[in-house]
Amino acid sequence: MRTATLGPEQRAESLAAMAERELDVLVVGGGVVGAGTALDAVTRGLNTGIVEARDWASGTSSRSSKLIHGGLRYLEMLDFALVREALKERGLLLERLAPHLVKPVPFLYPLQHQGWERLYAGSGVALYDAMSMASGHGRGLPVHRHLTRRHALRVAPALRKDALVGAIQYYDAQMDDARYVATLVRTAVSYGAKAANRARVTGFLREGERVVGARVQDVEGGGEYEIRARQVVNATGVWTDDTQGLIGERGQFHVRASKGIHLVVPRDRIHSTSGLILRTEKSVLFVIPWGRHWIIGTTDTDWDLDKAHPAASSADIDYLLNHVNSVLAVPLSRDDVQGVYAGLRPLLAGESDATSKLSREHTVAHPVPGLVVVAGGKYTTYRVMAKDAVDEAVHGLDTRVAECVTEDIPLLGAEGYRAMWNARARIAARTGLHVVRVEHLLNRYGSAAEEVLDLIAADPGLAEPLSAADDYLRAEVVYAASHEGARHLDDVLTRRTRISIETFDRGTRSAREAAELMAPVLGWDKDQIEREVEHYEKRVEAERESQLQPDDLTADAARLGAPDIVPL
Repeated sequence: MRTATLGPEQRAESLAAMAERELDVLVVGGGVVGAGTALDAVTRGLNTGIVEARDWASGTSSRSSKLIHGGLRYLEMLDFALVREALKERGLLLERLAPHLVKPVPFLYPLQHQGWERLYAGSGVALYDAMSMASGHGRGLPVHRHLTRRHALRVAPALRKDALVGAIQYYDAQMDDARYVATLVRTAVSYGAKAANRARVTGFLREGERVVGARVQDVEGGGEYEIRARQVVNATGVWTDDTQGLIGERGQFHVRASKGIHLVVPRDRIHSTSGLILRTEKSVLFVIPWGRHWIIGTTDTDWDLDKAHPAASSADIDYLLNHVNSVLAVPLSRDDVQGVYAGLRPLLAGESDATSKLSREHTVAHPVPGLVVVAGGKYTTYRVMAKDAVDEAVHGLDTRVAECVTEDIPLLGAEGYRAMWNARARIAARTGLHVVRVEHLLNRYGSAAEEVLDLIAADPGLAEPLSAADDYLRAEVVYAASHEGARHLDDVLTRRTRISIETFDRGTRSAREAAELMAPVLGWDKDQIEREVEHYEKRVEAERESQLQPDDLTADAARLGAPDIVPL
Protein backbone atom coordinates (compact mmCIF):
# COMPACT_ATOMS: atom_id res chain seq x y z
CA MET A 1 0.00 0.00 0.00
CA ARG A 2 1.44 3.36 -0.98
CA THR A 3 1.08 6.36 1.31
CA ALA A 4 -1.55 8.74 -0.01
CA THR A 5 -1.14 12.50 -0.15
CA LEU A 6 -4.17 14.81 -0.15
CA GLY A 7 -2.36 17.85 -1.49
CA PRO A 8 -3.64 20.43 -4.01
CA GLU A 9 -2.32 18.49 -7.00
CA GLN A 10 -3.95 15.24 -5.89
CA ARG A 11 -7.29 17.01 -5.45
CA ALA A 12 -7.19 18.47 -8.97
CA GLU A 13 -6.16 15.11 -10.45
CA SER A 14 -8.95 13.32 -8.58
CA LEU A 15 -11.66 15.66 -9.86
CA ALA A 16 -10.40 15.31 -13.44
CA ALA A 17 -10.16 11.51 -13.14
CA MET A 18 -13.67 11.16 -11.69
CA ALA A 19 -15.11 13.17 -14.58
CA GLU A 20 -13.12 11.25 -17.18
CA ARG A 21 -14.18 7.67 -16.44
CA GLU A 22 -17.38 6.21 -15.02
CA LEU A 23 -17.04 5.15 -11.39
CA ASP A 24 -18.55 2.06 -9.84
CA VAL A 25 -19.42 4.02 -6.68
CA LEU A 26 -19.53 7.76 -6.01
CA VAL A 27 -19.85 8.67 -2.34
CA VAL A 28 -21.37 12.06 -1.51
CA GLY A 29 -20.37 13.33 1.94
CA GLY A 30 -16.96 13.39 3.62
CA GLY A 31 -17.83 12.63 7.23
CA VAL A 32 -16.92 9.40 8.98
CA VAL A 33 -19.67 7.36 7.27
CA GLY A 34 -18.86 8.68 3.79
CA ALA A 35 -15.12 8.18 4.29
CA GLY A 36 -15.74 4.69 5.67
CA THR A 37 -17.97 3.88 2.70
CA ALA A 38 -15.26 4.97 0.25
CA LEU A 39 -12.71 2.74 2.02
CA ASP A 40 -15.12 -0.21 2.05
CA ALA A 41 -15.96 0.16 -1.65
CA VAL A 42 -12.40 0.61 -2.90
CA THR A 43 -11.08 -2.35 -0.87
CA ARG A 44 -13.69 -4.56 -2.56
CA GLY A 45 -12.07 -3.69 -5.89
CA LEU A 46 -14.63 -1.08 -6.94
CA ASN A 47 -13.63 2.07 -8.83
CA THR A 48 -14.55 4.61 -6.15
CA GLY A 49 -14.77 8.37 -5.73
CA ILE A 50 -15.77 10.59 -2.81
CA VAL A 51 -16.68 14.29 -2.80
CA GLU A 52 -17.33 16.66 0.10
CA ALA A 53 -18.87 20.13 -0.17
CA ARG A 54 -16.72 21.67 2.55
CA ASP A 55 -13.76 20.18 4.45
CA TRP A 56 -13.36 16.56 5.48
CA ALA A 57 -15.31 16.03 8.73
CA SER A 58 -16.47 19.65 8.77
CA GLY A 59 -19.94 18.67 10.01
CA THR A 60 -20.93 16.23 12.75
CA SER A 61 -17.73 14.18 12.44
CA SER A 62 -15.49 16.88 13.91
CA ARG A 63 -17.86 17.98 16.68
CA SER A 64 -18.62 14.82 18.63
CA SER A 65 -17.73 13.85 22.20
CA LYS A 66 -14.68 12.13 20.63
CA LEU A 67 -15.59 8.82 22.23
CA ILE A 68 -15.45 5.33 20.78
CA HIS A 69 -17.86 3.54 23.06
CA GLY A 70 -20.43 0.81 23.28
CA GLY A 71 -23.11 3.15 24.58
CA LEU A 72 -23.50 2.13 28.21
CA ARG A 73 -26.80 4.00 28.50
CA TYR A 74 -28.29 1.95 25.64
CA LEU A 75 -28.06 -1.10 27.92
CA GLU A 76 -30.58 0.63 30.16
CA MET A 77 -32.85 0.94 27.12
CA LEU A 78 -32.34 -2.82 26.56
CA ASP A 79 -30.82 -2.14 23.12
CA PHE A 80 -28.43 -5.08 23.45
CA ALA A 81 -27.82 -5.49 19.71
CA LEU A 82 -26.57 -1.90 19.30
CA VAL A 83 -24.28 -2.19 22.34
CA ARG A 84 -22.89 -5.56 21.23
CA GLU A 85 -22.16 -4.22 17.75
CA ALA A 86 -20.52 -1.04 19.09
CA LEU A 87 -18.36 -2.94 21.60
CA LYS A 88 -17.05 -5.21 18.84
CA GLU A 89 -16.15 -2.15 16.76
CA ARG A 90 -14.51 -0.48 19.75
CA GLY A 91 -12.28 -3.52 20.22
CA LEU A 92 -11.38 -3.72 16.54
CA LEU A 93 -10.34 -0.07 16.46
CA LEU A 94 -8.26 -0.32 19.63
CA GLU A 95 -6.51 -3.55 18.76
CA ARG A 96 -6.21 -3.76 15.00
CA LEU A 97 -7.54 -0.94 12.83
CA ALA A 98 -6.34 2.26 14.50
CA PRO A 99 -4.30 1.71 17.69
CA HIS A 100 -2.44 4.96 16.98
CA LEU A 101 -5.64 7.01 16.97
CA VAL A 102 -8.00 5.23 19.41
CA LYS A 103 -6.92 5.11 23.06
CA PRO A 104 -8.41 3.71 26.29
CA VAL A 105 -9.94 6.25 28.68
CA PRO A 106 -11.19 5.59 32.28
CA PHE A 107 -14.50 6.91 33.60
CA LEU A 108 -15.70 7.23 37.18
CA TYR A 109 -19.44 6.88 37.80
CA PRO A 110 -20.26 8.42 41.22
CA LEU A 111 -22.92 6.54 43.19
CA GLN A 112 -25.37 8.69 45.13
CA HIS A 113 -27.48 6.04 46.86
CA GLN A 114 -26.48 3.25 49.21
CA GLY A 115 -27.10 -0.39 48.31
CA TRP A 116 -29.46 -0.63 45.37
CA GLU A 117 -27.63 1.79 43.04
CA ARG A 118 -24.31 -0.05 43.32
CA LEU A 119 -26.10 -3.31 42.53
CA TYR A 120 -28.06 -1.79 39.63
CA ALA A 121 -25.18 0.18 38.04
CA GLY A 122 -22.63 -2.52 38.82
CA SER A 123 -24.75 -5.14 37.06
CA GLY A 124 -24.97 -2.91 33.99
CA VAL A 125 -21.22 -2.27 33.83
CA ALA A 126 -20.46 -5.96 34.45
CA LEU A 127 -22.73 -6.87 31.52
CA TYR A 128 -20.97 -4.18 29.43
CA ASP A 129 -17.57 -5.76 30.16
CA ALA A 130 -18.90 -9.28 29.55
CA MET A 131 -20.37 -8.29 26.16
CA SER A 132 -17.05 -6.68 25.25
CA MET A 133 -15.15 -9.87 26.06
CA ALA A 134 -17.72 -11.99 24.22
CA SER A 135 -17.14 -9.93 21.05
CA GLY A 136 -13.62 -11.39 20.91
CA HIS A 137 -12.09 -7.89 20.86
CA GLY A 138 -12.40 -6.77 24.47
CA ARG A 139 -9.06 -7.68 25.97
CA GLY A 140 -7.46 -4.30 25.30
CA LEU A 141 -9.26 -2.57 28.17
CA PRO A 142 -9.21 -3.18 31.95
CA VAL A 143 -12.46 -4.44 33.49
CA HIS A 144 -14.54 -2.25 35.80
CA ARG A 145 -13.93 -1.97 39.53
CA HIS A 146 -15.99 -0.87 42.53
CA LEU A 147 -14.59 1.94 44.70
CA THR A 148 -15.42 3.16 48.18
CA ARG A 149 -16.03 6.88 48.61
CA ARG A 150 -12.53 7.34 50.05
CA HIS A 151 -10.91 5.54 47.12
CA ALA A 152 -13.05 7.44 44.61
CA LEU A 153 -11.97 10.77 46.13
CA ARG A 154 -8.33 9.72 45.79
CA VAL A 155 -8.95 9.09 42.09
CA ALA A 156 -10.98 12.30 41.66
CA PRO A 157 -10.22 14.77 44.48
CA ALA A 158 -12.21 17.42 42.57
CA LEU A 159 -15.50 15.77 43.59
CA ARG A 160 -17.50 17.11 46.51
CA LYS A 161 -17.54 14.66 49.40
CA ASP A 162 -21.32 14.84 49.64
CA ALA A 163 -21.72 14.18 45.88
CA LEU A 164 -21.11 10.44 46.19
CA VAL A 165 -21.27 7.47 48.54
CA GLY A 166 -18.93 5.39 46.36
CA ALA A 167 -18.18 4.90 42.68
CA ILE A 168 -17.65 2.48 39.82
CA GLN A 169 -14.75 2.92 37.41
CA TYR A 170 -14.90 1.46 33.89
CA TYR A 171 -13.13 2.00 30.57
CA ASP A 172 -14.12 3.14 27.10
CA ALA A 173 -12.02 4.69 24.33
CA GLN A 174 -11.52 8.03 22.61
CA MET A 175 -10.04 9.55 19.44
CA ASP A 176 -9.71 12.85 17.65
CA ASP A 177 -12.77 12.55 15.43
CA ALA A 178 -11.69 14.93 12.64
CA ARG A 179 -8.18 13.48 12.48
CA TYR A 180 -9.71 10.01 12.27
CA VAL A 181 -11.80 10.99 9.22
CA ALA A 182 -8.85 12.56 7.41
CA THR A 183 -6.91 9.34 8.02
CA LEU A 184 -9.84 7.27 6.69
CA VAL A 185 -9.93 9.33 3.49
CA ARG A 186 -6.17 9.01 3.03
CA THR A 187 -6.40 5.26 3.58
CA ALA A 188 -9.11 4.99 0.92
CA VAL A 189 -6.98 7.03 -1.51
CA SER A 190 -3.96 4.83 -0.81
CA TYR A 191 -6.03 1.89 -2.12
CA GLY A 192 -6.99 3.80 -5.25
CA ALA A 193 -10.05 5.91 -4.39
CA LYS A 194 -10.37 9.42 -5.87
CA ALA A 195 -11.15 12.11 -3.29
CA ALA A 196 -11.91 15.83 -3.44
CA ASN A 197 -13.06 18.18 -0.70
CA ARG A 198 -14.58 21.59 -1.42
CA ALA A 199 -16.47 19.83 -4.23
CA ARG A 200 -20.23 20.29 -3.90
CA VAL A 201 -22.93 18.19 -5.53
CA THR A 202 -25.38 20.58 -7.20
CA GLY A 203 -27.61 17.96 -8.80
CA PHE A 204 -27.90 14.34 -9.84
CA LEU A 205 -27.59 12.99 -13.38
CA ARG A 206 -30.65 10.99 -14.43
CA GLU A 207 -31.52 8.56 -17.19
CA GLY A 208 -35.25 8.06 -16.77
CA GLU A 209 -35.82 7.04 -13.18
CA ARG A 210 -32.23 5.99 -12.67
CA VAL A 211 -29.53 8.12 -11.01
CA VAL A 212 -26.34 7.74 -13.06
CA GLY A 213 -24.04 10.26 -11.40
CA ALA A 214 -23.82 13.80 -10.09
CA ARG A 215 -22.99 17.33 -11.15
CA VAL A 216 -20.17 18.54 -8.94
CA GLN A 217 -19.01 22.13 -8.54
CA ASP A 218 -15.36 22.78 -7.69
CA VAL A 219 -15.99 25.34 -4.97
CA GLU A 220 -12.32 26.41 -5.01
CA GLY A 221 -11.64 26.61 -8.73
CA GLY A 222 -15.14 27.36 -9.96
CA GLY A 223 -15.35 24.60 -12.58
CA GLU A 224 -18.22 22.10 -12.82
CA TYR A 225 -17.85 18.38 -13.49
CA GLU A 226 -20.25 15.67 -14.53
CA ILE A 227 -19.21 12.57 -12.62
CA ARG A 228 -20.91 9.42 -13.81
CA ALA A 229 -21.25 6.41 -11.51
CA ARG A 230 -23.09 3.11 -11.57
CA GLN A 231 -24.15 3.70 -7.96
CA VAL A 232 -24.23 6.89 -5.89
CA VAL A 233 -24.20 6.73 -2.09
CA ASN A 234 -25.73 9.66 -0.20
CA ALA A 235 -23.86 9.79 3.14
CA THR A 236 -24.53 13.42 4.04
CA GLY A 237 -25.70 13.02 7.64
CA VAL A 238 -27.89 15.89 8.80
CA TRP A 239 -28.00 17.11 5.18
CA THR A 240 -29.60 13.84 3.99
CA ASP A 241 -33.02 15.37 3.36
CA ASP A 242 -31.46 18.33 1.48
CA THR A 243 -29.44 15.98 -0.74
CA GLN A 244 -32.49 13.84 -1.38
CA GLY A 245 -34.31 17.00 -2.42
CA LEU A 246 -31.95 17.30 -5.41
CA ILE A 247 -33.77 14.37 -7.03
CA GLY A 248 -37.17 15.80 -6.15
CA GLU A 249 -37.90 13.17 -3.52
CA ARG A 250 -37.55 13.33 0.25
CA GLY A 251 -36.86 9.63 0.47
CA GLN A 252 -38.13 6.82 2.66
CA PHE A 253 -37.15 8.33 6.02
CA HIS A 254 -36.52 11.70 7.59
CA VAL A 255 -33.31 12.75 9.35
CA ARG A 256 -33.69 15.12 12.25
CA ALA A 257 -30.87 17.17 13.78
CA SER A 258 -30.16 17.21 17.51
CA LYS A 259 -27.65 19.76 18.79
CA GLY A 260 -24.98 18.79 21.29
CA ILE A 261 -22.50 21.30 22.67
CA HIS A 262 -19.20 20.75 24.50
CA LEU A 263 -16.99 22.92 26.69
CA VAL A 264 -13.20 22.65 26.83
CA VAL A 265 -11.46 23.65 30.09
CA PRO A 266 -7.82 23.40 31.20
CA ARG A 267 -6.79 20.15 32.89
CA ASP A 268 -5.80 21.89 36.14
CA ARG A 269 -9.35 23.18 36.70
CA ILE A 270 -10.57 19.67 37.60
CA HIS A 271 -8.28 17.60 39.81
CA SER A 272 -8.84 13.99 38.70
CA THR A 273 -6.95 11.10 37.12
CA SER A 274 -10.14 9.73 35.56
CA GLY A 275 -12.96 10.98 33.39
CA LEU A 276 -16.42 11.30 34.92
CA ILE A 277 -19.86 10.19 33.78
CA LEU A 278 -22.82 11.87 35.51
CA ARG A 279 -26.54 11.32 35.21
CA THR A 280 -28.73 14.24 34.13
CA GLU A 281 -32.51 14.46 34.01
CA LYS A 282 -32.43 13.68 30.27
CA SER A 283 -29.31 11.65 29.59
CA VAL A 284 -25.70 11.54 30.81
CA LEU A 285 -22.93 14.10 31.08
CA PHE A 286 -19.29 13.26 30.34
CA VAL A 287 -16.15 14.94 31.65
CA ILE A 288 -13.51 13.53 29.31
CA PRO A 289 -9.70 13.78 29.61
CA TRP A 290 -8.32 15.49 26.49
CA GLY A 291 -4.55 16.02 26.60
CA ARG A 292 -3.97 19.10 28.73
CA HIS A 293 -7.70 19.75 28.84
CA TRP A 294 -11.12 18.34 29.74
CA ILE A 295 -14.07 18.11 27.38
CA ILE A 296 -17.45 18.52 29.13
CA GLY A 297 -20.59 17.50 27.27
CA THR A 298 -23.13 17.16 26.01
CA THR A 299 -26.53 18.72 25.49
CA ASP A 300 -29.34 17.17 23.45
CA THR A 301 -31.79 19.65 21.93
CA ASP A 302 -33.76 19.84 18.70
CA TRP A 303 -32.18 22.07 16.02
CA ASP A 304 -33.78 23.34 12.82
CA LEU A 305 -31.57 26.36 12.05
CA ASP A 306 -28.30 26.62 10.08
CA LYS A 307 -26.78 23.14 9.72
CA ALA A 308 -23.31 24.25 8.66
CA HIS A 309 -22.59 26.31 11.77
CA PRO A 310 -24.72 25.20 14.73
CA ALA A 311 -24.34 27.75 17.51
CA ALA A 312 -23.95 27.26 21.24
CA SER A 313 -26.06 29.71 23.23
CA SER A 314 -25.44 31.12 26.69
CA ALA A 315 -28.21 28.83 27.97
CA ASP A 316 -26.39 25.76 26.60
CA ILE A 317 -23.16 26.75 28.35
CA ASP A 318 -24.96 27.44 31.64
CA TYR A 319 -26.68 24.04 31.43
CA LEU A 320 -23.35 22.18 31.26
CA LEU A 321 -21.66 24.33 33.90
CA ASN A 322 -24.58 23.93 36.31
CA HIS A 323 -24.61 20.14 35.94
CA VAL A 324 -20.87 19.63 36.31
CA ASN A 325 -20.66 22.12 39.19
CA SER A 326 -23.26 20.11 41.11
CA VAL A 327 -20.53 17.55 41.88
CA LEU A 328 -17.35 19.68 41.94
CA ALA A 329 -15.84 20.97 45.16
CA VAL A 330 -14.43 24.00 43.31
CA PRO A 331 -17.01 25.07 40.71
CA LEU A 332 -16.12 26.15 37.19
CA SER A 333 -16.97 29.61 35.89
CA ARG A 334 -17.30 31.07 32.41
CA ASP A 335 -13.72 32.33 32.73
CA ASP A 336 -12.48 28.73 32.91
CA VAL A 337 -13.92 27.86 29.50
CA GLN A 338 -11.20 27.82 26.82
CA GLY A 339 -13.27 26.49 23.96
CA VAL A 340 -16.85 25.74 22.97
CA TYR A 341 -18.06 23.70 20.04
CA ALA A 342 -21.47 22.58 18.83
CA GLY A 343 -22.40 19.68 16.57
CA LEU A 344 -25.52 18.06 15.17
CA ARG A 345 -26.46 14.40 15.52
CA PRO A 346 -28.28 12.88 12.53
CA LEU A 347 -31.21 11.05 14.14
CA LEU A 348 -33.83 9.00 12.35
CA ALA A 349 -37.15 10.69 13.01
CA GLY A 350 -40.47 9.07 13.66
CA GLU A 351 -40.07 7.23 16.94
CA SER A 352 -40.54 10.00 19.50
CA ASP A 353 -40.68 13.77 19.80
CA ALA A 354 -37.80 13.85 22.27
CA THR A 355 -34.48 13.88 20.40
CA SER A 356 -32.71 11.94 23.14
CA LYS A 357 -35.15 9.08 22.51
CA LEU A 358 -34.76 9.01 18.73
CA SER A 359 -33.00 6.03 17.22
CA ARG A 360 -29.20 5.79 17.12
CA GLU A 361 -29.66 2.81 14.79
CA HIS A 362 -28.82 3.40 11.16
CA THR A 363 -30.87 2.81 8.04
CA VAL A 364 -29.91 2.08 4.44
CA ALA A 365 -32.39 2.59 1.60
CA HIS A 366 -32.44 2.47 -2.20
CA PRO A 367 -35.12 5.13 -2.92
CA VAL A 368 -34.55 5.18 -6.69
CA PRO A 369 -32.38 3.00 -8.94
CA GLY A 370 -28.74 4.04 -8.76
CA LEU A 371 -28.99 5.92 -5.45
CA VAL A 372 -28.33 4.48 -1.98
CA VAL A 373 -28.98 6.49 1.19
CA VAL A 374 -27.35 5.73 4.55
CA ALA A 375 -28.24 7.72 7.68
CA GLY A 376 -28.47 7.63 11.46
CA GLY A 377 -26.10 5.56 13.56
CA LYS A 378 -23.22 6.62 15.76
CA TYR A 379 -19.54 7.31 15.16
CA THR A 380 -18.33 4.06 16.74
CA THR A 381 -20.29 1.90 14.27
CA TYR A 382 -19.35 3.83 11.12
CA ARG A 383 -17.64 0.75 9.62
CA VAL A 384 -20.83 -1.33 9.91
CA MET A 385 -22.85 1.49 8.34
CA ALA A 386 -20.36 1.70 5.49
CA LYS A 387 -20.51 -2.06 4.93
CA ASP A 388 -24.31 -2.00 4.80
CA ALA A 389 -24.30 0.93 2.36
CA VAL A 390 -21.85 -0.78 -0.01
CA ASP A 391 -23.75 -4.10 0.28
CA GLU A 392 -26.86 -2.22 -0.86
CA ALA A 393 -24.99 -0.52 -3.71
CA VAL A 394 -23.60 -3.87 -4.85
CA HIS A 395 -27.18 -5.09 -5.44
CA GLY A 396 -27.38 -2.49 -8.21
CA LEU A 397 -24.19 -3.62 -9.93
CA ASP A 398 -24.28 -6.38 -12.52
CA THR A 399 -20.94 -7.92 -11.59
CA ARG A 400 -19.86 -10.13 -8.70
CA VAL A 401 -18.23 -8.07 -5.98
CA ALA A 402 -16.10 -9.28 -3.08
CA GLU A 403 -17.36 -9.23 0.49
CA CYS A 404 -16.40 -6.45 2.91
CA VAL A 405 -12.78 -6.71 4.13
CA THR A 406 -12.45 -3.55 6.26
CA GLU A 407 -12.38 -5.60 9.46
CA ASP A 408 -8.82 -6.48 8.42
CA ILE A 409 -7.69 -3.18 6.87
CA PRO A 410 -5.59 -1.11 9.32
CA LEU A 411 -5.79 2.63 8.75
CA LEU A 412 -2.85 4.64 7.47
CA GLY A 413 -0.24 4.90 10.23
CA ALA A 414 -1.33 1.75 12.10
CA GLU A 415 1.21 -0.58 10.48
CA GLY A 416 4.49 -0.20 12.34
CA TYR A 417 3.05 2.14 14.97
CA ARG A 418 3.77 -0.11 17.95
CA ALA A 419 7.35 -0.74 16.80
CA MET A 420 7.92 3.00 16.42
CA TRP A 421 6.36 3.63 19.83
CA ASN A 422 8.82 1.18 21.36
CA ALA A 423 11.66 2.98 19.58
CA ARG A 424 10.47 6.50 20.47
CA ALA A 425 13.54 7.30 22.61
CA ARG A 426 15.80 6.35 19.71
CA ILE A 427 13.71 8.45 17.28
CA ALA A 428 14.00 11.40 19.68
CA ALA A 429 17.79 11.02 19.79
CA ARG A 430 17.97 10.78 15.98
CA THR A 431 15.79 13.81 15.30
CA GLY A 432 16.75 16.04 18.20
CA LEU A 433 13.13 16.31 19.32
CA HIS A 434 12.13 15.74 22.93
CA VAL A 435 10.65 12.27 23.45
CA VAL A 436 7.34 13.90 24.50
CA ARG A 437 7.16 15.55 21.06
CA VAL A 438 7.82 12.21 19.37
CA GLU A 439 5.03 10.61 21.42
CA HIS A 440 2.71 13.44 20.40
CA LEU A 441 3.48 12.84 16.71
CA LEU A 442 3.07 9.05 16.99
CA ASN A 443 -0.33 9.44 18.68
CA ARG A 444 -1.53 11.76 15.91
CA TYR A 445 0.01 10.16 12.81
CA GLY A 446 1.17 6.69 13.81
CA SER A 447 3.97 5.42 11.58
CA ALA A 448 3.15 8.27 9.12
CA ALA A 449 4.92 10.51 11.67
CA GLU A 450 8.04 9.72 9.62
CA GLU A 451 6.59 11.99 6.89
CA VAL A 452 6.34 14.86 9.38
CA LEU A 453 9.90 14.15 10.52
CA ASP A 454 11.02 14.26 6.87
CA LEU A 455 9.64 17.82 6.61
CA ILE A 456 11.64 18.75 9.70
CA ALA A 457 14.80 17.16 8.29
CA ALA A 458 14.39 19.28 5.16
CA ASP A 459 13.65 22.47 7.14
CA PRO A 460 14.82 22.32 10.79
CA GLY A 461 12.82 25.49 11.58
CA LEU A 462 9.67 23.36 11.34
CA ALA A 463 10.74 21.53 14.51
CA GLU A 464 9.79 24.61 16.54
CA PRO A 465 6.36 24.75 18.19
CA LEU A 466 3.82 27.37 17.12
CA SER A 467 4.54 30.43 19.23
CA ALA A 468 0.98 30.77 20.61
CA ALA A 469 0.01 27.07 20.60
CA ASP A 470 3.04 25.15 21.74
CA ASP A 471 1.36 21.74 21.77
CA TYR A 472 1.79 21.68 17.97
CA LEU A 473 4.91 21.86 15.81
CA ARG A 474 5.17 24.17 12.81
CA ALA A 475 5.72 21.07 10.67
CA GLU A 476 2.21 19.86 11.48
CA VAL A 477 0.68 22.93 9.84
CA VAL A 478 2.69 22.37 6.66
CA TYR A 479 1.84 18.67 6.69
CA ALA A 480 -1.89 19.43 7.06
CA ALA A 481 -1.80 21.41 3.81
CA SER A 482 0.60 19.18 1.87
CA HIS A 483 -0.66 15.72 2.95
CA GLU A 484 -4.02 16.00 4.72
CA GLY A 485 -6.20 18.03 2.38
CA ALA A 486 -6.38 21.28 4.37
CA ARG A 487 -7.37 24.06 1.98
CA HIS A 488 -7.89 26.95 4.39
CA LEU A 489 -6.64 28.29 7.70
CA ASP A 490 -9.89 27.26 9.39
CA ASP A 491 -9.27 23.64 8.31
CA VAL A 492 -5.92 23.59 10.13
CA LEU A 493 -6.80 25.47 13.32
CA THR A 494 -10.18 23.78 13.79
CA ARG A 495 -9.82 20.22 12.46
CA ARG A 496 -6.24 19.14 11.59
CA THR A 497 -5.22 20.59 14.95
CA ARG A 498 -7.56 21.60 17.81
CA ILE A 499 -6.03 25.00 18.47
CA SER A 500 -9.44 26.67 18.05
CA ILE A 501 -10.76 25.00 21.21
CA GLU A 502 -7.54 24.40 23.16
CA THR A 503 -6.38 28.01 23.62
CA PHE A 504 -8.09 30.90 25.37
CA ASP A 505 -7.55 33.09 22.28
CA ARG A 506 -9.23 30.31 20.21
CA GLY A 507 -6.42 30.33 17.68
CA THR A 508 -6.41 34.01 16.74
CA ARG A 509 -2.81 34.48 17.97
CA SER A 510 -1.69 31.50 15.87
CA ALA A 511 -3.61 32.48 12.74
CA ARG A 512 -0.98 34.54 10.94
CA GLU A 513 1.91 32.18 11.68
CA ALA A 514 -0.14 29.19 10.48
CA ALA A 515 -1.31 31.00 7.33
CA GLU A 516 2.26 31.91 6.40
CA LEU A 517 3.32 28.28 6.83
CA MET A 518 0.47 27.09 4.59
CA ALA A 519 1.01 29.74 1.91
CA PRO A 520 3.91 28.13 -0.03
CA VAL A 521 2.14 24.76 -0.15
CA LEU A 522 -1.17 26.18 -1.40
CA GLY A 523 0.25 28.98 -3.56
CA TRP A 524 -1.19 31.87 -1.53
CA ASP A 525 -0.04 35.44 -2.09
CA LYS A 526 0.00 38.11 0.63
CA ASP A 527 -3.58 39.13 -0.14
CA GLN A 528 -4.82 35.56 0.35
CA ILE A 529 -2.93 35.28 3.65
CA GLU A 530 -4.69 38.46 4.81
CA ARG A 531 -8.08 37.12 3.69
CA GLU A 532 -7.53 33.84 5.54
CA VAL A 533 -6.49 35.56 8.78
CA GLU A 534 -9.32 38.11 8.61
CA HIS A 535 -11.89 35.40 7.94
CA TYR A 536 -10.67 33.30 10.85
CA GLU A 537 -10.71 36.25 13.26
CA LYS A 538 -14.26 37.15 12.18
CA ARG A 539 -15.36 33.54 12.66
CA VAL A 540 -14.03 33.46 16.21
CA GLU A 541 -15.62 36.84 16.95
CA ALA A 542 -19.00 35.61 15.66
CA GLU A 543 -18.76 32.41 17.71
CA ARG A 544 -17.93 34.35 20.88
CA GLU A 545 -20.87 36.64 20.23
CA SER A 546 -23.23 33.70 19.65
CA GLN A 547 -22.21 32.21 22.99
CA LEU A 548 -23.45 35.34 24.78
CA GLN A 549 -26.93 35.06 23.27
CA PRO A 550 -29.82 33.76 25.39
CA ASP A 551 -31.31 31.22 22.95
CA ASP A 552 -30.80 29.26 19.72
CA LEU A 553 -32.45 31.83 17.45
CA THR A 554 -30.27 34.76 18.55
CA ALA A 555 -27.15 32.58 18.77
CA ASP A 556 -27.69 31.34 15.22
CA ALA A 557 -28.12 34.90 13.92
CA ALA A 558 -24.91 36.01 15.64
CA ARG A 559 -22.89 33.05 14.30
CA LEU A 560 -24.05 33.72 10.75
CA GLY A 561 -22.50 37.19 11.02
CA ALA A 562 -19.24 35.65 9.78
CA PRO A 563 -19.43 34.45 6.16
CA ASP A 564 -17.60 31.33 4.94
CA ILE A 565 -14.20 31.85 3.33
CA VAL A 566 -15.56 30.09 0.23
CA PRO A 567 -19.32 30.73 -0.16
CA LEU A 568 -21.33 27.62 -0.95
